[in-house]
Amino acid sequence: MTAGAPLRHNSAAATTKRHHGKRPRVTDRTMQRIFSGIQPTGNLHLGNYLGAIRNWVRLQDEYECLFCVVDMHAVTTWQEPRELVANIREVTAGLLAAGLDPERNIIFNQSQVRGHAQLAWIFSCVARMGWLNRMTQFKEKAGKHRENASVGLFAYPTLMAADILLYKATHVPVGEDQKQHLELTRDIAQKFNNDFGVEFFPLVEPLIFGAATRVMSLRDGTNKMSKSDPSDYSRINMTDDADTIVVKIRKAKTDPAPLPESPAGLEDRPEAANLLGLYGALSETSLEETCQRFAGASFSDFKNEFAELSVSVLGPIQDEMRRLSADPGHVDAVLRQGAGRARDLAAPILAEIEEIVGYLRP
Repeated sequence: MTAGAPLRHNSAAATTKRHHGKRPRVTDRTMQRIFSGIQPTGNLHLGNYLGAIRNWVRLQDEYECLFCVVDMHAVTTWQEPRELVANIREVTAGLLAAGLDPERNIIFNQSQVRGHAQLAWIFSCVARMGWLNRMTQFKEKAGKHRENASVGLFAYPTLMAADILLYKATHVPVGEDQKQHLELTRDIAQKFNNDFGVEFFPLVEPLIFGAATRVMSLRDGTNKMSKSDPSDYSRINMTDDADTIVVKIRKAKTDPAPLPESPAGLEDRPEAANLLGLYGALSETSLEETCQRFAGASFSDFKNEFAELSVSVLGPIQDEMRRLSADPGHVDAVLRQGAGRARDLAAPILAEIEEIVGYLRP
């Protein structure tokens, strides 16, 4: 399955808390294959790390994994081409710096494997318009300008289904915003199997982590941390240096009350809940333990410790990410090798799909 000689990668962060925390459980680990993707839209931030990338690093110890930079999904909305290329490399550098091993995993960008588009068309003919009309994420992204949204944005879930099923993945790590799309993937797989009288596609299962980390804005605890927020002080970017991280945490919005002794005291205090939750996520302690540690403390004292912790955890990852970003040839080679391995894995599966559908093959 490997194309070419293996590429070695030494990450300063590869051993950082890699074997800690709870892993999702599945009943049978034989042939358990995971597919997960991340959009190359720039400005990787703390939310991406805690919400997805850190979990991926843990998954690679126990599962066969494909991690995909989904550039085809990215172009469902306009992307400046040169920025898209840079963003693909930046995201890949972030994955490697966080500890993903390109020898143990298949790491690639989606557009290098044509099978994604080929299977997406077949699934566009299997999926029903009514199914896609119910997708809430399209409604949120299109907003009031639904008629001006691209067809690609509307059909996004069929491409997502193709991403997963092209490799017969059995499990997908999902957040709240992707659960509906995963259900659609299951519906498409089941309808394909029923339509053609086969038991070909697995009904993919979600991987839910025990304690999902909700990473909210440092400026507004009711909104998610996002690259699209106009204020750079709303997020901790994975490219921020130590001084910038300290400044952003010190400027993070708080309230005048001292920190509570239990999570119950965080009700109606979104900023306090967010900061304590982030501290707990980075230190890998529960929210209850974090509250007990800082009970009665002022935010200024807490922020000093939070900033020190953030720098100690993120610093090695950021240093390695900057080193990799300065070597685009290496990053491109990782993606090229990963794409070759992905094509080798996908080719016989796609050939069988085309035979089932009835395509005439030479």
